[in-house]
Amino acid sequence: MTTIATAATESRYQELLDRFGSVFAKIAEGACEREQNRILPFEQVQWLKEAGFTTLRVPESHGGTPISHEHLFRLLIELAAADSNVAHLLRSHFSFVETISLQPQEFQDRWFPKVLQGQIFGNAATERGGNALGTTNTKLVKTDDGWVLRGEKYYTTGSIFADWVVVMATTEGVEGRQYAIVDRNAHGVQILDDWDGFGQPLTGTGTAIFTDVPVEPGNIIQRKVASTLEPAFFQLCLLSVLVGIGKAARNEAASIVSNRTRTFNTGSGSLFKDDPQIQELVGRLAANVFAAESIVITAARELDAAHDLQLGLDSDAAYLRAELAVQQAHVATPKLILDATSELFDVTGASAVSTSKSLDRFWRNARTVATHNPVAFKARSVGDYFINGTIPTGLNSIGEAKVGK
Repeated sequence: MTTIATAATESRYQELLDRFGSVFAKIAEGACEREQNRILPFEQVQWLKEAGFTTLRVPESHGGTPISHEHLFRLLIELAAADSNVAHLLRSHFSFVETISLQPQEFQDRWFPKVLQGQIFGNAATERGGNALGTTNTKLVKTDDGWVLRGEKYYTTGSIFADWVVVMATTEGVEGRQYAIVDRNAHGVQILDDWDGFGQPLTGTGTAIFTDVPVEPGNIIQRKVASTLEPAFFQLCLLSVLVGIGKAARNEAASIVSNRTRTFNTGSGSLFKDDPQIQELVGRLAANVFAAESIVITAARELDAAHDLQLGLDSDAAYLRAELAVQQAHVATPKLILDATSELFDVTGASAVSTSKSLDRFWRNARTVATHNPVAFKARSVGDYFINGTIPTGLNSIGEAKVGK
């Protein structure tokens, strides 16, 4: 039974790869040039929309042909290998599609059709500072004319490419935080390409300003994180991007070595592709990427198991397994990929640092993705569970901590 299920799973994944592989290859063609010249990938995002890539998690009940988490993250890995910026900027979109599934039927009936039409979603959750932990400075305000959104966000990955922006806000007199979904092109919405990070430069991870933006009451939902795997899904998106970067670096290393004819006076005198020491370096790099990909796929399978009601698993136990799997993947994956993207430079000579080759983009992009959630905190959570049995929990919020006790 397991063998049959595995064969069917792989057959389905191969169908998906055949369907989207040519689009990924087309996206890969100009990836380096786009980074060198800061050309935002609007056209590439449109290709994916036209191919139906952004609809892949819409439930069958709403007209979709949904794929598993495993297949989604494997596809994201391949997309990230083509262009890590493009895969990363879709994180908010796919995460919101998961959020729609957690909402009441009326909300699903409103938003899933928009996803099927090819519309995509960006995010505006984090503020640069000044907001107390658990709150935001971005506010939903009730006026005589209805609800309006006021505030400024940063790290708004994907929003510059989106049709809709999912904005985290707070409302006076209402406990917790809310999501306000606003039209990207609505009056009062301003999204800037001012992301100044040294990696992932084309993800639109910059500032979004909301000035009295009208919000329909039906486009406001309460932020919920308890008893869901939204945080785990968010993190697996990032880990998939990391693995994709590693695969691209591995492929680049193999290409450099196989085509190089120049050698060193301290070397063996053989072509690099025939030198056992260089072969070993590429082998170790490739093994790191293989290990990272295996870890992420295993965690994705745990996420699928936690959502599969037909398995009859205890939901709390299944959620815990999935959360722990993703947290451990979070601890292990970044180092494997950062080592691989650094070792890329060991398989060649000083020419590798030429800015015209942009080989540093793999490490810069991986380093940037890996900083999103500090590994130390996840490692502590995993250790606390195995030592003390403490169930992993998260604040699911970013803001100013209280000074003192």
